[in-house]
Amino acid sequence: MNVTTTAHEPRERRAATLVMACVGVFVAYLPVTTVSVSLPAIQRALNASTAQLSWVSDAFVLPMAALILTAGVFGDVHGRKKVFQAGLAFSAVGAAIALCARSIEVLWVGQAFAGLGAAALLPTTLALISHAVPDHRERGKFVGLWATALMAALAVGPVIAGLILEHFSWRWIYLLPVPASLLATAFAARLVTDSRAPGSRRLDWPGQITAAVAITALVYGVIEGGAGSFTDGKVIVALVAAVAAVAFVLAERRSDSPMLDLTLFRSPAFSATTLVAMISFLGLIGFFFALSLYFGMVQQLSTLEAAARMLVVTLMCILVGAPAGRLMHKVSPRVLITGGLLVTAASLLSLTSIDAGTSFGSLAWRLALLGLGLGFVITPMTAAAVASVPFRQAGMAAAGNSAFRQVGGALGPAVLGAVLSTKAGHTLPGHLTDVGLPAATVRSVTSVVDANGLGAVAGMNLGADRGRALGALSEAFLDGLHLCLIIAAALTLVAAAVGAVLLRSPRQSATRPVAGSGAAPAVPRETVAAEPRLGQRG
Repeated sequence: MNVTTTAHEPRERRAATLVMACVGVFVAYLPVTTVSVSLPAIQRALNASTAQLSWVSDAFVLPMAALILTAGVFGDVHGRKKVFQAGLAFSAVGAAIALCARSIEVLWVGQAFAGLGAAALLPTTLALISHAVPDHRERGKFVGLWATALMAALAVGPVIAGLILEHFSWRWIYLLPVPASLLATAFAARLVTDSRAPGSRRLDWPGQITAAVAITALVYGVIEGGAGSFTDGKVIVALVAAVAAVAFVLAERRSDSPMLDLTLFRSPAFSATTLVAMISFLGLIGFFFALSLYFGMVQQLSTLEAAARMLVVTLMCILVGAPAGRLMHKVSPRVLITGGLLVTAASLLSLTSIDAGTSFGSLAWRLALLGLGLGFVITPMTAAAVASVPFRQAGMAAAGNSAFRQVGGALGPAVLGAVLSTKAGHTLPGHLTDVGLPAATVRSVTSVVDANGLGAVAGMNLGADRGRALGALSEAFLDGLHLCLIIAAALTLVAAAVGAVLLRSPRQSATRPVAGSGAAPAVPRETVAAEPRLGQRG
């Protein structure tokens, strides 16, 4: 049934939709952290090279980033409930394949299916909430709970992986998504009301194809260039292919039913939240990648010990996220988002003083400050993006915001990982010399690092020089980590500036309807992300 209005949606049905949306985003994001902290165990079990190992995570990220927009359109056209259930099915299939994998190539396939599932789940979960809760003030509370579920998946992932890796094989990290997805699919069949975008929206194949090519080529080129060299032939070809983004813009401008209506970007709130999502996630996901390496390579922590430290960030973010959603109708999203980003930048800069001997207590307050800042960003950012467009375009807005966020998150580890490796590799010879290692050993260690990365030093037979070499490696790594922290903080400050400039005051946003409007928008003054009438054209 094509349901387009929700004015009298029963409270029980709305609650069920919220629960299903939270379960969906939890399933979508659970593989992000469970897999990332399990990579060393996977490498040992499958005898994978460093290059092969990097594609375990990338096989998940690429389809998720490339197909989010497409999944949003399919939901608007064919029904969001159907796409939601398809996403759960893909997640279950992907986890089952990975659970049975006996080679790195089969694991890639499982990760790719899970990425397809995440691409379907992210935009549809938000669109289902927007459909069930059309009142933007009440919706902020529900989006806050959605963001809490997202952060909960990131929080429990490392803990689950750590507990499993201490007692069982790495492959059991893939067990939980299978029953979770199947049970959610069964409950959704009875509890979730289907919805579609009002009007006669159609699939936009030129837009689908050019967007997928552009995003895939860009992410692939940056990942491969960061891992190897940007002068490599396949990297150059990929980056050249990324100019398909131009073809995507042209296709969307000419389409009668675009997958991403470019006039949405004439809404300052939508433009701001989309740019903030991409810039901040590029810096923050890249930082989390570097921090996990710090815990493993420098502090020599177990997976469970590292998870306990990362948990400080996500728990604080969870505690703050739900109240931040309720604050949205009292405090301007401009204040919440910009303030949260400034706190986040301050926490990142405070982390530049950490070294190999930094205690948990000294690290904890910095990580808690980071979680506090993120908690005041993620929920208002997501809610403002959806509320800043006509109600009938909520699915499109959710998909667009998620797509830009995932592109930033996909590029973050590649960009900051390349920065970290380059800086550490540049300073490593000096640190090796400073600890008194002979020139021949310095050349041997640096050549191994150049060929196989920083982690390869741990496997070298250095005899009595091993302790000094690993100490020098830690110092070089910290040089790279500190530079990554500065870059991540700078990117966060850029995102804060974007939010401060484009997230205008309620009065300013209220006076300018989205381009193409045939009627004046009905604008509540309580929010920057003013929501036009349902019939307003986007």
